[in-house]
Amino acid sequence: MINTTCAYCGVGCGIRATVTGPRSVAIAGDPDHPANRGRLCSKGTHLGETVGLEGRLLHPHIGQRRATWDKALDLVARRFRETIAQHGPDSVAFYVSGQLLTEDYYVANKLMKGFIGSANIDTNSRLCMSSAVAGHLRAFGEDVVPASYDDLDAADLIVLVGSNTAWCHPIVYQRIRARCAAGAKLVVIDPRRTETAEEADLHLAIRPGSDVALMNGALAWCRAAGVLDERFLIDHVAAPEGFWAALGEGYDLWSVARTCDVPAADLRRFYELFAATPRTVTMFSQGVNQSLAGTDQVNAILNLHLATGRIGTPGAAPFSITGQPNAMGGREVGGLATTLAAHMDFAPENRDLVQRFWASPTIAPKPGLKAIDLFRSLGEGRIKALWVMATNPAVSMPDAGRVREALAACPFVVVSDVIADTDTGAFAHVRLPAAAWGEKDGTVTNSDRTVSRQRALFPLPGEVKPDWWIVSEVGRRMGWKSAFAYDRPADIWREHVRLSRYGNHGQRLFALPAPNGGNAGYDDLAPFRWGGTPFADGRFSTSDGRARLVAVAQKPLAAPLPLWPLTLNTGRYRDHWHTMTRTGLAPKLARHRAEPLVEVHPDDAARLGIADGGLARVATPQGDSLYRASVVATQRPGELFVPIHWTDRTSSGGRTGLLPRPLADPHSGQPGFKATPASIAPVATRWRGFALLADMADKRPDCLWATRVAVPAGTLWELAGDGTPAVLDAILPPGERVEALDPARGTRRVAVLDGGRLVAALFVTESGELPARDWLIAQLAEPHAAPTVLAGRAPGATAGRGALVCACFDVGVRTVVAAIRDRQLTDVAAIGAAIGAGTNCGSCRPALARLLAQEKTDAA
Repeated sequence: MINTTCAYCGVGCGIRATVTGPRSVAIAGDPDHPANRGRLCSKGTHLGETVGLEGRLLHPHIGQRRATWDKALDLVARRFRETIAQHGPDSVAFYVSGQLLTEDYYVANKLMKGFIGSANIDTNSRLCMSSAVAGHLRAFGEDVVPASYDDLDAADLIVLVGSNTAWCHPIVYQRIRARCAAGAKLVVIDPRRTETAEEADLHLAIRPGSDVALMNGALAWCRAAGVLDERFLIDHVAAPEGFWAALGEGYDLWSVARTCDVPAADLRRFYELFAATPRTVTMFSQGVNQSLAGTDQVNAILNLHLATGRIGTPGAAPFSITGQPNAMGGREVGGLATTLAAHMDFAPENRDLVQRFWASPTIAPKPGLKAIDLFRSLGEGRIKALWVMATNPAVSMPDAGRVREALAACPFVVVSDVIADTDTGAFAHVRLPAAAWGEKDGTVTNSDRTVSRQRALFPLPGEVKPDWWIVSEVGRRMGWKSAFAYDRPADIWREHVRLSRYGNHGQRLFALPAPNGGNAGYDDLAPFRWGGTPFADGRFSTSDGRARLVAVAQKPLAAPLPLWPLTLNTGRYRDHWHTMTRTGLAPKLARHRAEPLVEVHPDDAARLGIADGGLARVATPQGDSLYRASVVATQRPGELFVPIHWTDRTSSGGRTGLLPRPLADPHSGQPGFKATPASIAPVATRWRGFALLADMADKRPDCLWATRVAVPAGTLWELAGDGTPAVLDAILPPGERVEALDPARGTRRVAVLDGGRLVAALFVTESGELPARDWLIAQLAEPHAAPTVLAGRAPGATAGRGALVCACFDVGVRTVVAAIRDRQLTDVAAIGAAIGAGTNCGSCRPALARLLAQEKTDAA
């Protein structure tokens, strides 16, 4: 058994992994890890399905040709060196990722800022939490999350702002539900009625972008109610002149209710709850950060906690929860273009300190280009060599069409990745095979500052190398051999620890404990949280030790545009992750949301002719993409929601990155993914269908709508089109064909057999019914196909399990409903006891509660 850390979100769950074969592993939660106490979400539970070598990049490539490591590394070093010599250090850039381990991040940051001499290294973390970083710096003087998960256990009120925690951080959500069961109240602030909102004591479906008004109104209410901590304000907080006077205009209850578009009675209830509850944790995520006013929204939350003294004590804190496993580690080493290293900025004394520590020939003189500016400079020809590590900006960046144009125009692009074919890798001149989860060895830092070891489970396959090794080798070949002479990640960790303490006489809270035990001590490193209880003594990391209240004002909210009358929001699904290079391999994660959906309010759908289950095209001034329509009352009228996960490799639609504007918060540089002007229109199709193939087929069918879904023993393609479906024959393998036609319904069913085994199936119809997929999927694993294969079900069989509800235990909606009816189940706990659903990560519990409520309504 090997103790390691999950590969996914910023919760940082501990895992106990038992290797069961050359590329197989049994996964269990680590009951001793402070982040999860043995629990895992559906994604973590099924990590074992993602450790195979399907689609892996296993060898260096120059262009499309396999190359040796020496040739590839020499080329990268030479091209970067020549570009710098001809155009200067700011003509090159790194774009890195929260998927890197801290040791990888450290080496990349050191090479760019201390030896190349530019700060043009930014990270995809810019897209998810840089507004929280900027807000922390403005308020506290340092990027410190002043909370831990333990605060949730002590809170009497938990406020979730812009966070679908039940789906995006399920283990944290279970901790919240446990505290609510003990009497705490839960308030959810989110324009959508998410699964998280359904279980809240109060849900405020505010208008997107009105967070500053909401929080300023809360602060004004607390001041009027006499619950500000005047002693704390006098001793530990500085406010700019006119700060309190500014709260007098536009932040009364009725004005805020109008701005936020929520009932005044609900708003009053929230304000009264907050004012009456000293032990309050306000947890915020992408709904706050991914805004053109994200930093101001963060500071509005921090102002509220500072002014009421709800910081530095158990159960009272503002809490930014991150989306990636090591976004925090990247912030610590300086992986953002706006920080130097070890929580230091570019002040002359910090530049001198870091240069002395690294003994480097130069040091970056100023902040570098943030992500949007970096790719804009790439397109303008100012960046002439780019190295992308462990991320997929051709999919994830806003206005991704322009990003692709910029990548195509760049003279030299290097991509380090675990996957051979990605949307970004298609533009690479050099592709370098990097270690994946299960092969990596290093550390990560989670949302509450807990540092954990991520340990290797398998040997490195093929010619794969760790990212720290790859970057170090390039540094050595660029002429800095001694500075990058690392033999193991422990060497880098010790250097990182020393830098965090070097010249740090208490100015910065970030100071890692000195390591003990050499390499063996690093190997055995147990999870620990740095920083203790931040600001418990009332001292902050500013020049005078006082926190800062930051004057923020609600900006006018834009009126709908004639051509783009709707507001587009984007986000994550429960069982998928980023661009699905990992979760897309796991059949048990693929079926909860098998296709990219656009969620539309019923009023908008009726007005615009959008049919539930039909296709719809979402358009913005930047681009457009197809989605399957989902008509749901959980959306606010006038607003749309789409997921971020699908790529050109997985669907002909769902390309959400094409849609958002390339605009960013002026302080943090974080893009505004949550409120893009948009339109939607129905898309007619002549036929719909699906194909099953007994392999991991990557070639996308040539039709209007084709979305790939991983299934056991093969691949499912969900299909629809407006031309002839005959083009689909091109994806069918050779073999014995069994076929049925129904011209009246425009239905065609084809099974392809090889020695009696099903190797492919194609079901297409214009007006008929399509069978459920589950039984046919199971047929791919059978040695002989059933004689009823063209019927799509076993002889005499009834309906299957239905849509997936619980991914952890593979439980469908029909199974749940049958259990409720047959066993007279009356609550979610009873469902769990009967069929297991909801007893692992708990993210399906809101859905189970909905089914229970529906059954009670139907019975009445």
